[in-house]
Amino acid sequence: MTASRLRVLLADDDALLRAGLGVILGAAEDIDVVGEASDGLAAVESCHHHVPDVVLMDVRMPGIDGIEATRRIVDAALRTRVLVLTTFRHDEYVWGALRAGASGFLLKRTSPERLVDAVRTVAGGEDLIDPAVTRDLVEHFVRRGPEPDVPAASAARRRLDPLTEREAEVLALVAAGLSNREIADRLVIAESTAKTHVKRILAKIGARDRAQAVVLAYQGGLVA
Repeated sequence: MTASRLRVLLADDDALLRAGLGVILGAAEDIDVVGEASDGLAAVESCHHHVPDVVLMDVRMPGIDGIEATRRIVDAALRTRVLVLTTFRHDEYVWGALRAGASGFLLKRTSPERLVDAVRTVAGGEDLIDPAVTRDLVEHFVRRGPEPDVPAASAARRRLDPLTEREAEVLALVAAGLSNREIADRLVIAESTAKTHVKRILAKIGARDRAQAVVLAYQGGLVA
């Protein structure tokens, strides 16, 4: 095992699913599956023991659920980043996981190729949200109104004002659920340039992550 290989922990109470994920990720030349956990508490303990780069976290597990496990891993200030992988796309799970500090949210129906790419993306320090989950997240705010820390439309527009035309274009693509690499491909720019644009956008609009940036984009009328 070389230092350049990504270390991944699988946390899911379905042993068959863990086996399948292990086969998919194990086939990638730059990924090693270093451990498994069948419940939330075991996931937290395994992260302390193995300190993986990424943990693939299920939401519904015995004992403490994946959201609480994510919160404990993040609070422990480990270098591990959490990629939530679940069957459920309901907003309470999405928002709960993101508030707990998850770096990504994917549905279990995602393709093997996208799963591997998502692990690499999250390990590289980026946030990632499945496009279908992004749509549900936005619909959550349309139905119920924003959370207390998400500004109203007029305030959102003011926060979007400092963006350049290119940054607004990039934010619209983020709102569509594209990763930095996909944004780079769409705009025919380097992936590092796309990553820099996203970082600047988050700083300019005061968003803590891609999820809040997406909500701001919709609330501010940048995208419909």
